[in-house]
Amino acid sequence: MKRICFLADSIFSIGGVQRVTAVIAKELAKTYDVTIVTLDQPKQEDRSLYELNEAKIEYRFFSYPQIGKWKNLYCKAVSGLYLKSKIQTKWASDIYVHSSFPAEQRDALLNELKKGDYDIIIGVHAPLTARLATLKKQLEGTRLWGWIHNSFEALFNENSLYIGAERKRHYVYQFKKLDKTILLCEHDIETYKKYDPSFHPIYIYNPLTLIPGDKANGKSKRFLAIGRFSHLHKGFDILIKAFAQFANRNKEWNLDIVGEGPEEGMYCELIAKNHLEDRIEIHPFTNNVQTFYSNAQIYVLSSRWEGFGLVLVEAMAHGLPVISSDLPTSKEIMGNFGIYFKNGSISDLAQKLEESTHINWLEKSKQAINIAHQYDVGQIMIQWKKLIEE
Repeated sequence: MKRICFLADSIFSIGGVQRVTAVIAKELAKTYDVTIVTLDQPKQEDRSLYELNEAKIEYRFFSYPQIGKWKNLYCKAVSGLYLKSKIQTKWASDIYVHSSFPAEQRDALLNELKKGDYDIIIGVHAPLTARLATLKKQLEGTRLWGWIHNSFEALFNENSLYIGAERKRHYVYQFKKLDKTILLCEHDIETYKKYDPSFHPIYIYNPLTLIPGDKANGKSKRFLAIGRFSHLHKGFDILIKAFAQFANRNKEWNLDIVGEGPEEGMYCELIAKNHLEDRIEIHPFTNNVQTFYSNAQIYVLSSRWEGFGLVLVEAMAHGLPVISSDLPTSKEIMGNFGIYFKNGSISDLAQKLEESTHINWLEKSKQAINIAHQYDVGQIMIQWKKLIEE
């Protein structure tokens, strides 16, 4: 039986990456010996989360050793020189590896991964994928894969909150050392290849990760948006402002936003500023998010960027028509079905909110469910297993 390891920042916390990783790991555990090595603290372990207790998965908790004060200062100085310089060669990238990921930490991770005698190790997310790539020579005989959960633009744009443009060449150099790099959509493959034609990633779509609840009936007059309240990502500020414009003309529809995070206070201020306390309601995350989908009439994705808009699939699985920012990933998932607005445009979103109240809802709902079937976990797992058995 093949031994497969997922190397993840976290599995026992709330997040889309964690949920998708849990679903894929649980499915693979039906056929393979699966381990998740996580940077979570042991006290965070909660196997009821994502129904992880339903699968036979081994969990190992890993933490990096502390680096001495003077070496830490030295590494930061060397890393700073690399990031500020214009030298983006392979040898410079490998020097940056030694300063950004010191030997003490590399050796500790290497020793942890060697213990499992794994056939395949999958780095979850770009930073851990890049670190895993640095161990390629020492893990000879083990296939090393990267699984990137953010779009190229989100990772490497000038204003990226994740990696940033100054690290782009370094990350691509490291990704190229791996046996496989798995992206979430075809658009990202095209974008990476434009940047570096010698890089050959593949893509596998994320599956629907929840069991749908009752199909929406299209009579609630409620818009719905779901996501973490992290800085600028989901565009809930855009949505609230657009709804305020829409609400000046329409007195019947309401908006539910489900999520938690550091920007919640800002959203509450926006709602109060526009006197929409009785029209917009913020709800915390729940394990029964299906109820919100079932009670909505239109789903809205206002994100400024997405790696893969899993909420789109979840919404369509409940029969919801969808308004989305005109992201390439959204268009790849939904095609002509989606109602698209110009990314970041408050006025265009307000207009699309109005237009969505006049659509043939029943026809759109049928189309939504048909599209969602394409992302059934069974279909996605065929691709994963084929890759593993190659």
